[in-house]
Amino acid sequence: MEGTILTVNCGSSSLKVALFDAQLQKLASGLAERLGKDDAFATIKGRPDRIELTAGATHESALRALVSALQDCGLLDAPPVAIGHRVVHGGETFRKAALIDEDVLTAIEDCANLAPLHNPVNLAGIRATTNLFPDVPQVAVFDTAFHHTLPQKAYLYAVPQRLYRDWGVRRYGFHGTSHQFMATEAARLLGKTPATTSIISAHLGNGCSITAIRDGNSVDTSMGLTPLEGLVMGTRSGDVDPGLFDFLANKGMNAEEVHRILNNESGLLGLSGQTNDMRALCELADHDHEPSRTAIDVFCFRLARYIGAMMASLNQLDALVFTGGIGENSSLVRKKTLAHLGLFGFTMDEELNAHHGSISDGQIEGADSRFRVLVIPTNEELVIAREALASATPGSAG
Repeated sequence: MEGTILTVNCGSSSLKVALFDAQLQKLASGLAERLGKDDAFATIKGRPDRIELTAGATHESALRALVSALQDCGLLDAPPVAIGHRVVHGGETFRKAALIDEDVLTAIEDCANLAPLHNPVNLAGIRATTNLFPDVPQVAVFDTAFHHTLPQKAYLYAVPQRLYRDWGVRRYGFHGTSHQFMATEAARLLGKTPATTSIISAHLGNGCSITAIRDGNSVDTSMGLTPLEGLVMGTRSGDVDPGLFDFLANKGMNAEEVHRILNNESGLLGLSGQTNDMRALCELADHDHEPSRTAIDVFCFRLARYIGAMMASLNQLDALVFTGGIGENSSLVRKKTLAHLGLFGFTMDEELNAHHGSISDGQIEGADSRFRVLVIPTNEELVIAREALASATPGSAG
């Protein structure tokens, strides 16, 4: 089949697009940032000129600008054959990608209370591309779908079960497209099939999550009802004592203030008091900025602790995999994390780690390591494009 596939990933104030050919080779990618602000702008990767957006640009106007830029480049002369959208929360309704119709849109809206910062902007992207390309099949690819194989013992919270029955209070898990890619790519690098491969996948970026994947299926994960639970993240706290909410309420904070603090002012930013950027934190730590060192130490210790916890969900471990912006690029984070895991038999090769696994097919473990340790660049856009093509034209990909 000829034609292109467009992928759309809407964040709260950003928008990423990518264009693939029918063989799922990436042709181009674009990014719009600071949406809703006066200095909003967009870029096409590899092209020096920024695309200036109107003050307060919306997701729809940014998407129009990026599509227009792709058309000006001669890469999108005809409408795409399918458009894939990242949708963060599918609840228990969606266990795989879905061809979007009115019922699917309604179901995504119904999940918005589970991801109030994400699903509404995901819907904005869907509506924007529907207006631009009304005759093109639109496909929703859900962050939560890969985790539908979680066993009950892993997804239930120890709360009254009416909360689960009536309101869907349970662990759902996120970053599913990234963890799904890790399951497939790690198996390939190990010379195995996904169905016979068990890994721990650590997706580390501004958002962070870790997943135990047994025989290709998610069986445990760190994020929960929302993307706030689990690891320390860029601006999100990760795990905290639930009693913190009452404590802060008694100090005069309302729910909205607590929500803002835990989602936007915590994590690496809160610990360091400076930034949520791991690269900047490492530079500050090198210059004896003690809060930045503390932030890195807490981040790595909590990650190591979760790696140990994930081993309880596996009957074998073929590899520990680091991915995401931090996981792929921070040799320091990998080194400090593995240093906590010596009791489990993990060791690291300093030179391979310094090269981020680029000279060794991703391997960074030491010669005497009990387990393999891999660095694998994630490719969520490829997963979305593949799922969109398969859902829009059954039998063409999969």
